[in-house]
Amino acid sequence: MSSATPSTAPEYWDRYKPYRGEGEQPPPAAARFEWTDVPGHGPGAEVLGSPGTALDLGPAEGENAAVLARAGTAVTAVDFSLTQVERARRLWRGAAGLDFVLAEACTFLDNDPRTWDAIYSTWGAVWFTDPDDLLPRVARRLAPSGVFAFSHRAPAVNEYGAQAMGGPWLEGREGELTVRRWQYTIEQWSDILKRTGFADISAQVLLHPEPGRQGTLLVQARRGN
Repeated sequence: MSSATPSTAPEYWDRYKPYRGEGEQPPPAAARFEWTDVPGHGPGAEVLGSPGTALDLGPAEGENAAVLARAGTAVTAVDFSLTQVERARRLWRGAAGLDFVLAEACTFLDNDPRTWDAIYSTWGAVWFTDPDDLLPRVARRLAPSGVFAFSHRAPAVNEYGAQAMGGPWLEGREGELTVRRWQYTIEQWSDILKRTGFADISAQVLLHPEPGRQGTLLVQARRGN
């Protein structure tokens, strides 16, 4: 059993949950668009309006992308973990309006000339990419009046900016996998988004239904003129 620590973030996400046993797995229920880690808690897809096209940055299994695609949105879902992309493609094989792409978020936004009515990230690439690198690229690829929305775990006091996050995701595996996440308060995110050219910014902390557990910070903005 290897104890080596992967040196790149893609290797971390190659090992990220969920692992549900051997063999092919059925797709998740994907009954509702989720911004939090508690199913059915908080707002859903209405945060994005009614987009004709959407870009998902860091879809993992692709449940949220599948929810939007079922509602008629053409969704491009970008992840830089080959393991995650291959699994999502298997899970949603044959789903109309849903395309999983293997790419790093900033590189994809640099190279793909399309714009999207909505760009979103649910505990995904926005949380794990330097906003000074990512957000200007998002702004360039957002259609006029398009919606940008993202969520991540509400940070604990003084755990702001780039923070190291570790976690042996798989039971029985030795070694700790570490990546950085960029997390901020409502006020800090608002300042960053304004500086990047976004407008109509709103943000809230969705409290966890279990007392004592961290909630989810949800941010919504539109492309400025």
